[in-house]
Amino acid sequence: MIQQIPQIDKFKQQLRDSLQRETIHSHTRKIAKHDHAYTCGDEDEMVYFIASGQIKLLMLSPDGKECILAIHTAGDIFGELCLSGVGPRMEIAVAMEETELKQIPRASFFDRLQRDSLWEGFVQYLAVRIADQQQVIANLVTVDSEQRLGKTLLQLARKLGKKDPRSICIEHKISHEELSEMVGTTRPRISEFMQRFRTLGLIEKTTEHFLIIKEQKLTDYLAAIA
Repeated sequence: MIQQIPQIDKFKQQLRDSLQRETIHSHTRKIAKHDHAYTCGDEDEMVYFIASGQIKLLMLSPDGKECILAIHTAGDIFGELCLSGVGPRMEIAVAMEETELKQIPRASFFDRLQRDSLWEGFVQYLAVRIADQQQVIANLVTVDSEQRLGKTLLQLARKLGKKDPRSICIEHKISHEELSEMVGTTRPRISEFMQRFRTLGLIEKTTEHFLIIKEQKLTDYLAAIA
């Protein structure tokens, strides 16, 4: 994952504040765990703002195998491809837990960016998202599955986790099956690698089943085996 830069963090907070103002009187759409916000082939011109909860974006292979593209949580937006006018949705948006969404029509989203002078920040934000996706594609081609899992855990920790001086705690529950869909390997292989990471002291599980990532140790380990 591309290391987050301060300007992008600042923009994301500005965008969240802006969209909260935009949607303060809007209807809140509630999505039950495992239900779809939208699915492949749907046609809408909405950008989605997550008020609470967690959404995963995925695509299906011709044989029905899932590939998770991204995980988004409260304060994030998704569904931005509608802004391009390319047509029907190409991915599926699934709630990983009970989730509340605000829907922003494409035209209103553009107006909000203009009104709050957010265009430049939005372009930078999209560029970073593209760079992240390019890194994911490169990893699938050039990096073995153990390293891909390690990099994925670091990415999730930096996006979803709570940091302390020694580690990052991910309180969102992500299954081995979901990790396998992100990494592109089998669930048994994920379990094998996770056990190895625990044995080496690179990750831990709390009594609440939260995942603790020892960021520096895992980073050093991945560098050593590269």
